[in-house]
Amino acid sequence: MVTHPNAAEGLYEIGCGIYDITGPAAEVGMMGFAEVGQTTQGIFMRLFSRAFIVGDGKKRAVFVCADLCMVYQSVKQGVVKRLQQDKDLAPHYNDANTLISATHTHSGPGGYSHHFIYNLTTKGFIPQNYEAIVEGIYQSIQRAHKNLELGSVFIAKGTVEGFGFNRAVNAYLKNPESERERYADDIDREMTLLKFVAADGTALGMLNWLGVHPTSVGPSNRLIGGDTKGLAEYWFERDHHADVYAQKQFVAAFALAPAGDISPNFWGVADGVHDYEHLEEIAHKQYSAAKKLYASAKEKLVGEIDYRHRYVDFSRVHIDALDVDTQPAAMGVSFIAGSTEDNESQVKVFSDGVTVDSLAGHQKVLSKVIDTSFGALWPKTLSPAYIEGQAPKKILIPTGLATWDGNPWSPQILPVQILRWGSLAILAQPTEITTMAGRRLREAVSRLLEALGVNHAVVASHSNAYASYVTTPEEYGAQEYEGASTHFGPHTLDAFIQEYTRLADAIEQGFAVPQGLYPKDQARAQVTLQPGVVYDAHPKDKPFGTVLLDALENYRSGALVSVEFVAAHPRNDLMTMQNFAVVEMKTPDGFKPVAGDRDPELTFRWLRTEGATSKAILTWDTQDAAPGAYRIVYHGVWLSFWLRKKTSFRGESRVFQ
Repeated sequence: MVTHPNAAEGLYEIGCGIYDITGPAAEVGMMGFAEVGQTTQGIFMRLFSRAFIVGDGKKRAVFVCADLCMVYQSVKQGVVKRLQQDKDLAPHYNDANTLISATHTHSGPGGYSHHFIYNLTTKGFIPQNYEAIVEGIYQSIQRAHKNLELGSVFIAKGTVEGFGFNRAVNAYLKNPESERERYADDIDREMTLLKFVAADGTALGMLNWLGVHPTSVGPSNRLIGGDTKGLAEYWFERDHHADVYAQKQFVAAFALAPAGDISPNFWGVADGVHDYEHLEEIAHKQYSAAKKLYASAKEKLVGEIDYRHRYVDFSRVHIDALDVDTQPAAMGVSFIAGSTEDNESQVKVFSDGVTVDSLAGHQKVLSKVIDTSFGALWPKTLSPAYIEGQAPKKILIPTGLATWDGNPWSPQILPVQILRWGSLAILAQPTEITTMAGRRLREAVSRLLEALGVNHAVVASHSNAYASYVTTPEEYGAQEYEGASTHFGPHTLDAFIQEYTRLADAIEQGFAVPQGLYPKDQARAQVTLQPGVVYDAHPKDKPFGTVLLDALENYRSGALVSVEFVAAHPRNDLMTMQNFAVVEMKTPDGFKPVAGDRDPELTFRWLRTEGATSKAILTWDTQDAAPGAYRIVYHGVWLSFWLRKKTSFRGESRVFQ
C-alpha cells in the first residue's frame, strides 16, 4: 500500500479502475431522446465506468466517469451505500469525496432513476439496469483502490476544433455583449486533460473534459453504445494495449464539461443512415486532441487533496446578493419540443422557443387544459407566486409540486460538490449546464481558490444527480428548450453560484460545511411496467446456438461477415465483463479471441422472430483484420418455461478465411 505521498511535490496516491456497466441489451427503453419506441436491440459497444482516485496521504477524492446518459441521485445513493458496506473501502470513500459523472451517451438503456419524470418513457423503473450500473461503478472504484500506487498527475489544456456548435445561439446572444466579447466563440473549445503516471514512469490513465452532446447516434438507433466519447475512450485505451477485463490496466475517460447548448450534429438531426459515420468523425476530433495534449502534458498538479459537499433544497434558495428566491421545479412549454437540432420532437403542438406571448389557438387551449389538470391535483401549481417566480416560463409540467407516492416528479434537493486535486478544482454540477452558465460558475469559484494555488478549474456536468438544465438568467428569458428545462426559475444559476462559492470559501478558509437535508431514498417507491422474460423457445430441430445463416468460406479484407444464430433473450444474463459476440482467430495453439462486445468492429443485434423464439445477428467489419482463419462465436443463456432454469449455450460459425 502507498505510504509516502508528497503533495507539495506533486507525488500522490493514484489508482485507476474500470468495470462493465452494460445494461439489458433487449426490449428496454433507451435514455436520452424520450422516444417510447426506442428500445434496446443489441450492442454496438459495451458501456463502462472508469474511476480515478487521487490521495495525499491524509485525504482522498474519487472521480468516476460512467458511460451513461445521466447519473441520477438513485445511482449515487446506491454506490455510496455499497462503498460504506465494504470494510476495506468504507474508511476512505463516502458521499462527500466521491464524484460520479456521466458522459451523456444517448445510446444506453434507461429506467434507473428514482424520479417519475425520468422513467416515464421506459415503462418505469428497470431494476436489472439499475443493479448493473450501481454494481459496476462500485467495482470500478474498488479496482482503482486496489491499484493505488505512488505517482503524479500532469495537466494540459488545448483547443479542439470541429467537434460541435452552439445549438441555442439566439439564447446565447441574450447574454451581455460585454461578457460575450471576453470569449472567442459561443462554445468552449478548450479541453482540459490529466495524465496519470506512476512513480516508475508507467502510464496509468488519462482523464479529460470537453463539452459536447453525445447525440451523433440518433433516436432510430437500437444498439447500446457510448457514442462519440465511448469510441474515443476505446481508441485511447487500445493505443495503450489496455485489457479492460484485467484488474489493472490503462484507463482513459472522456468526461463531459458544460454542454447544455452544444450539439455535434453539423449535418442536421441524426438520420439513422449516417449516424455511425458522424459518430466516428466527432470521436476522432476529441481523440486526436487528447493524444496531443497527453503527449505534451508537463505541468504537475501540486498541493493538498480536499473536498466539500452538501445538499441544498433548490426549490427555496434565497439568493442574498439579489434578494430573490428560487421556485419549486417546473418544465416549460418548449421542453416538450426537445432540442430540434438533435431530435425532432414527436409532439407537434409545441415547438422550441414557444413563449407565453406566442401561445395562440390550439396551443393556448391545450395549455389551459394542462393548468386545470395539474391545478385540480396539486392546487399550489396555480399559485400566483409560483407562476410569477417561473416567468417568463410558461409552466407545462410542475415537476416540483406534482408528486408520485408523496415524492416530487423530479429532484429538488440536490448535491453541490467541489473536489480539489492539488492545483485543480472539479465542480460537480448535477445538471446540463450551458456554455456561458458554466463559465460564470467556474470563474466565481476560481477567484476564491486562487489563494490556495488552485489555478485550474473544470465544471463536470451530469454529476451526482440530475435536474435537467441550467442557463444564465438572460438565456432563460429566451425560453428555448434549455431555458424551459431550467427547473427552479430564472435565478437557478445564481443559486448554484452562491452555493458553490460557499463551498469554495469553506475550502479556502479550512472549515467544514453541514451536510444539509439528505434526499429521501425512494428505492421502495418504484414501479415497473416492463415484463420479465417468460421463457425462450427455439424452432423444431434447431437448438439454441444453431447457425441459421453461416459465413462464406472466403472474404476479402474490408468485407462484412454476418452470421445468424438461434438465440435466447439477452436479459437472461447481461454477460457482465463477458461477451455475447466473439471473433476468434485460428493459431497454432488453438482459437484465440480477437474481438468482442467491447470492440466497435463487431456488432451484436438481437431480434424477436415469433413468440418466444429469437435470433442473434453477429456482424464483423474486417477492415483492420489480419489475413488468417477465423470463426464467429455467439454466447447466450436460455430460460425454460416450467423449471425456470437458465442454461448457457454457444454457437459457432464455420471457419472462414
